[in-house]
Parts: sequence; C-alpha cells; structure tokens
Amino acid sequence: MASWSSDTPCSCDCFVSVPPASAIPAVIFAKNSEPTAGRGAGGGVCTGRHSCPGSRSRWCTYSEVEQVSRTHAVILSRPSWLWGAEMGANEHGVCIGNEAVWTKEPVGEGEALLGMDLLRLALERSSSALEALRVITDLLARYGQGGSCREDPTPFCYHNTFLLADRTEAWVLETAGRLWAAQRIQEGARNISNQLSVGTDISAEHADLRTHALAQDWWDGQSTFDFAQVFSLTQQPVRMEAAKARFRCVDGGGNKESGICMDSGGFRTTASMVSILPRDPTQPCVHFLTATPDPSSVQTFHLRAGAAQAPQVLSPTFGARDPVRTQPRFQTQVDRRHTSTSEGSLSLGPISTFSWQDRGQQLRQKQRDLEQEGLEAELGGLFQAFVERESQVYA
Repeated sequence: MASWSSDTPCSCDCFVSVPPASAIPAVIFAKNSEPTAGRGAGGGVCTGRHSCPGSRSRWCTYSEVEQVSRTHAVILSRPSWLWGAEMGANEHGVCIGNEAVWTKEPVGEGEALLGMDLLRLALERSSSALEALRVITDLLARYGQGGSCREDPTPFCYHNTFLLADRTEAWVLETAGRLWAAQRIQEGARNISNQLSVGTDISAEHADLRTHALAQDWWDGQSTFDFAQVFSLTQQPVRMEAAKARFRCVDGGGNKESGICMDSGGFRTTASMVSILPRDPTQPCVHFLTATPDPSSVQTFHLRAGAAQAPQVLSPTFGARDPVRTQPRFQTQVDRRHTSTSEGSLSLGPISTFSWQDRGQQLRQKQRDLEQEGLEAELGGLFQAFVERESQVYA
C-alpha cells in the first residue's frame, strides 16, 4: 500500500473566487503545478475540437477508456510524460485543477486512471462544471483511479481532489478510492491544498459513502457526517492557510514564503494558470498561463475552435520506447523538455552565478514586458505570439 511520505508535497494549490468575492463580475480560477523537480515541465497544450465516429477507445496514461463521439477544444498544462493534465480549460469556459490527497481509504499501486487523466477527460467531455463532475464520478465508478503519478521506478500514488469552475459556479470534488463527496460553491472564495476539505456541507456524494464509513468503524452513524473528518488520516500535510487570503491571483501564485510557489524540497513550480470566466456569456473567457518553470512570463490565451498549437511547447515523443510505455516502467530516463523549457532553463544559469537580486530583477522585468504586450494585443493568436516572444527573450 502506498502512503504519505517525506516526498509528499506540502503545498499544491488551487483557488477559485465566485462573485461577489471577485473584484470583477467573473469567476476567477487559479492553480500552480508542482511535479517532482527535474521530472518534466508543464506546458500549454491545445487540442482542437473533433468528432470520433470510428474510434471505440481512448488510450490514457496507463489504460484505455471508451471513447465518445465528440470532444471539446481544450488547453492543458501537464507533466510531459503523461497523457492527462494537472490543470486546464475548455472552449465552454470549464476549468479544472486537481491535487493529491491521502485518506483512510488505502491507496493501491495498481494501474487505472490517474486523477490527471480524469481531469483531461472531463474537460474534453463537459460543457459545465457540474457536467464535468459527473464525467469524473462516472469514470471513477467504471474504471477506478490508480497508478504512479511520477516518472520514477518507485511508485508514488495518491487519490485526488478536484476544483471545477465555470462562468456561474464552482464545485469541490474529493475522492477516496471510488468513493467521493462534492460541495457546490455559488459565491465566495475557496481553495484546495492536498487535504480533504469538504466537511458537513455536502451537495452530492457516492451512494455508498456513509455505509462504507460505518462498516469501517470510521463513523458512528449517529453524529453529523463530516466527510473530511471521517476520511482524513491522523497525520496530514500542513494546510496552506495563506490560500484563504484574497490575493491578487498572479501574485498569490508566485508567493514562495507561503509555499504556494515551490522551488525546493524535491518539488518545483513548473506551471501556473489563472482564468477569468465572465458572468456575461457574450464576453470571452481568457486564460493566463506559463509554459516554462518558475520564473516564467504569463502568456495569454483565448480558447476557440481551430486555435493553433504552438510547436515550441510540444514535448518530444518517444513512441514504443517511451519509459512510460515499456514494462517495467520508468527504468530509463529521456529528455522531455520542449523548446521553451530548454531555452528558459538555459537563461537561468547566470542567476545562480552572479547576483540573484540583480539578475532576478532583469528577468522579472522581461516577464512584465511580455505580459504587457499581451494586454495590449488582440486575443486571436496570442498564445503563439507569446511563446515566440518568450523564446526571443531567453535567447
């Protein structure tokens, strides 16, 4: 059985603000991605809308699921070795982020769907946050969750929590094996950070959730049912109270003191995403994201059908010899860095040699210049233009 260990991240953070908590009439979604340092950087990936009339299955990271006849355009931020994603959005303004969580329910090492696979499948198949929740819970019931979540011979397994948002509301979905509980967020701010947080305010749940807890002697059947209290382990990662504060999302995502932005302890922030989802359906949803590890410029993206993929953020593929495809898995290592990651990493070299403050300020100013260009430009083609300009800056 896999369990919580010293490798467990103490902070992986996802936020949402629903009016009137937002300063503007929009739902605001934000997340940082902190995979194991050196194991492949997250990058923006856009897949176009398409129909799949002749396809009966969809291959995910370790296993197959039944394919649907039509999927939606999505933009994803993901560790380059796997099929799924840690965060993303689709053309309907649905945004999802996931976090690792450990509960009293045992975490097996058998391969099934990763939480990141569930996230991508939900984005491809849903047009609202509630529909995305139903996609995930249906897939969870049918296929289960499991498998190593890092590119390493030693398995690193966990269950998943999800934050799902659209233009009107948000949902927190938390799982323990195939069991789950969900909370609807219609106003206010909410975050998830590597521990169960759905308490007594449960809006939807697995049909067997309470009977299972009763059978395991985790709940007496008489007291008010508190999902987080009943299913949480005694020893939990430290809760990130800073995530409750009303940060400017971009600044909060880069906050190193709180642990929200990580660059040590085996984990490093490799991607960040902030999405603005206006309540007015005539206004476009706009996504601000990075394609290189911290520090990185924020790139702007408006997802629409037919949006072009930026080749600079496509990681190389290795076919049948990919360590994730061969058995036993991850016995060899490959360089999965895409062009932007390689250039960004090279640009950071002098910072460790000379003055962190001076070189860091120079790089941050370049980042702000890139971001300002995006604010002044038209939405169409922004992502491709940003990636090209960032490559020029690093060069």
